[in-house]
Amino acid sequence: MTLKLHTIIASTRPSRVGPTVANWFHEHAVAHGKFDATLVDLADFKLPVFDEPKHPRLGQYEHEHTKRWSASVKAADAFVFVSPEYNYAPPPSLLNALTYLAAEWNYKPLGIVSYGGISGGLRSAQVTRSIVTTLKMMPIPEGVPVPNLAQFISKDGIFTPNDPMKQGATLMLDELHKWTGALKALRG
Repeated sequence: MTLKLHTIIASTRPSRVGPTVANWFHEHAVAHGKFDATLVDLADFKLPVFDEPKHPRLGQYEHEHTKRWSASVKAADAFVFVSPEYNYAPPPSLLNALTYLAAEWNYKPLGIVSYGGISGGLRSAQVTRSIVTTLKMMPIPEGVPVPNLAQFISKDGIFTPNDPMKQGATLMLDELHKWTGALKALRG
């Protein structure tokens, strides 16, 4: 059985650059070949600030946007968040999307491709790792930081990673695959 990886574009800002980084990573994941890889754009779900009347742990969703988001997350065995750093933290859109669900995230591993200024989004990635553990996710330590993002984007808007980023992506996918197989048994 092929394991399903969802690469999630975490930023929903109109002027975001996340899609260009996510497209590169998604293509890298497809070429890697160990996952059935899907690119998911959080902006497509148009999630308002958390608006479900019942607690997510009950899984009794009333809104269509939540039901669609739940089905997407439930379908994946593993995740990679492609996420910027805003004020040393993940974007509010990602935090909101995590808040919407509970059981759908359980026992699934997570890798992070972070981007930003000099830190490459590492502070945001670390905050995200700490948050997802409350959802019973396994954030792996391997990640792909992209420091000073603008230097890797061409005038045409194409992201071109350097060799350490490519090598990091392969290492992260290898580790993510190990964790995904091991955690699948916990999900039944």
